[in-house]
Amino acid sequence: MKKAFIFDLDGVIVDTAKFHYLAWRNLAKGINFDFTEEQNEQFKGVSRVRSLEILLEMANYKATQEEKDAWLVQKNVEYLSYIQKMDQSEILPDVPRVLDYLIQKNQGIALGSASKNARPILERVALINKFQTIVDGNDVTAAKPDPEVFVKGAQALQTDAQHCIVFEDSIAGIQAANSAGMTSIGIGDANVLHEADHVFADFTGMSNDFLDTLIK
Repeated sequence: MKKAFIFDLDGVIVDTAKFHYLAWRNLAKGINFDFTEEQNEQFKGVSRVRSLEILLEMANYKATQEEKDAWLVQKNVEYLSYIQKMDQSEILPDVPRVLDYLIQKNQGIALGSASKNARPILERVALINKFQTIVDGNDVTAAKPDPEVFVKGAQALQTDAQHCIVFEDSIAGIQAANSAGMTSIGIGDANVLHEADHVFADFTGMSNDFLDTLIK
């Protein structure tokens, strides 16, 4: 049976979390707040607007709308400067093997990401042609844990939710997949992603035999 495999981007295909962190940390310095990598974990799978709101709450900073608008642009410009330097070395371990195996098995492959920069990132790392459809932050209005991004991916691949498998590194993404009635596979820390149907530290622990069980 043909299934739909829907991949998040940040932390699943490539590690852009580090670039987000650097940009948010520099923004936080401007309001005299020391933003940590641990706090950055809360931003995984979250939109840029909501991430800024969380940061301001952490810093207990009351910002004007003008400040917020300027900071959102500032953060994105800095983040884009980092991803412009990306190449295939940024692809996480064994991602190409998994994608190529699913293509070989004639499975549907989609990207489902909150990032508005998903397409340029996939182009930089030369993976964009692996995906039959891309749904990103430009295509959705609701952020994870709302399942909109995955539902749209399934619709684009003309696949019912029960035949969709989602790969995610954030708890918000796992909750989104679960609420959509899709199989959820966590990539990362099992203690954080315990709500997922399956969890792997990364794709190196995911055998082709396991992928076959998902396809059946």
